[in-house]
Amino acid sequence: MRNNALSLAFGGLFLVTLAGQAVSGNADVNAQQLAEGLEPMSLLDYVTSSSFMVDVMENWQSEYLQFFLYIFATVWLVQKGSSESKEPGEEGTESDEEQRVVRHADEDSPAWARTGDWRTTVFSRSLGLLMGCLFLLTWAASAATGWVAFNSEQLGQRQDPVTFAGYLGEADFWNRSFQNWQSEMLAVGSMAIFAVYLRQRGSPESKPVGVAHADTGQTG
Repeated sequence: MRNNALSLAFGGLFLVTLAGQAVSGNADVNAQQLAEGLEPMSLLDYVTSSSFMVDVMENWQSEYLQFFLYIFATVWLVQKGSSESKEPGEEGTESDEEQRVVRHADEDSPAWARTGDWRTTVFSRSLGLLMGCLFLLTWAASAATGWVAFNSEQLGQRQDPVTFAGYLGEADFWNRSFQNWQSEMLAVGSMAIFAVYLRQRGSPESKPVGVAHADTGQTG
């Protein structure tokens, strides 16, 4: 448990906050239902509804977009003085020796780092590729659940439902996407800049407290 405390802690916090979103969202929906003279919704009905799922998927896809962009951007872009960046001049994918792949691999290196064929190529980019795939999957899920929720509102207002392709052109879909994306871009950009001048003692996300502001890529 000690060796996996970080992932376990955040896994637990994720479940707690997801449950909190479900309960509070159900209460909010039921308040609206009662105000409109309609029957309240059970918690099970709510968590299996498009209304709940679209809210969840919107947040998930924006988080995976953030990590996908950041992983690939930090290969080629630098921020002098930031612990989140490589040193200026070190942009790029680095040499096989620096990355310890193929003939430079260590005895305990992952098997796919040793082969030198397509497996090494894929494994060398596997983290970013996974984040990109998860973003696309959750964005697709967000679009599908948003479409169902949008059509439910349309029918409730006695308006014609739209096709899935039609929904992708609706302002509702893009508004939901951009309102999440912009917050992620702000958070990542802020972290990169704040890490130049501010410190958090003992955190690998921060430089050591006494390191100069201009030093780049150091963690403490």
